[in-house]
Amino acid sequence: QVHLVESGGGLVQAGGSLRLSCAASGSIFDINVMGWYRQAPGKQRELVATVTRRASTNYADSVKGRFTISRDNAKKTVYLQMNSLKPEDTAVYYCNVQGAQGPGRGYDSWGQGTQVTVSA
Repeated sequence: QVHLVESGGGLVQAGGSLRLSCAASGSIFDINVMGWYRQAPGKQRELVATVTRRASTNYADSVKGRFTISRDNAKKTVYLQMNSLKPEDTAVYYCNVQGAQGPGRGYDSWGQGTQVTVSA
């Protein structure tokens, strides 16, 4: 089983910054893609950003230029640096990690979510 622990959420004023972290632990043979998703009240969960093991990144258009995703493979941790935050960034942010626990045994794990609230 793969366990994810998120941290770094909170309340911030518009224009401020927050940094989210997500550490993976458990039976992990390989980590392929690490990413962040978010879900605002009354809306579907949406992609924020992903990063592959080769550090290839992908961002939602709404966060490009403001958010930066990175990972530390040795620590099995993914980060999301969020700058110039806007009230519309308010949501529960979820970490997602995909990889393998062994040959032929993939996993797709989610964190418990961390609340980010941006006040106007």
